[in-house]
This record gives sequence, structure tokens and C-alpha cells, in this order.
Amino acid sequence: MAALSEDRRDQPKDLNYFWNELNMAQKFSVAELQRFGYELAFVRRSPSFSMAVLRAGDRIAAVDQDGQIDTEPKVIIRH
Repeated sequence: MAALSEDRRDQPKDLNYFWNELNMAQKFSVAELQRFGYELAFVRRSPSFSMAVLRAGDRIAAVDQDGQIDTEPKVIIRH
């Protein structure tokens, strides 16, 4: 069991896990963004929505549950 002081953000990320959390519309949009150098960073989920967040250097993009791409999302990423 991991110690409570360990931050989950410091753990290695299994991007296949995040990919498997996407619906088909999101997968198409994420694949399109990957062609432009974006990498899937994480997926935010709640009972009412799902949003994939991608990074390309200092740029951030988000893909909502309908597959709509937002290249200027209002997302705060903790470092």
C-alpha cells in the first residue's frame, strides 16, 4: 500500500488506462490531436461528464464527452 505522503501525480502513468476510459468520439478526437504532437495526460470523470486532457509542451487541449476539441480549455493542471 502506498504511503499517504506519496502524491499520485508522482506515480508512473499507464496511458492505456486513460485511453480505455475514453468513449469512441473522444478516441477519434484524441487521435487527431496526437497527430499534432499532443499526448493524453489524463481523463477527468464525474457522473455527468468525461473530459480528456492533452498536452503538447506548454499547450493544453481538452476533449469533451461528445468529442468536441477545445484548444484553450479552462483547465488548471497542478504540477
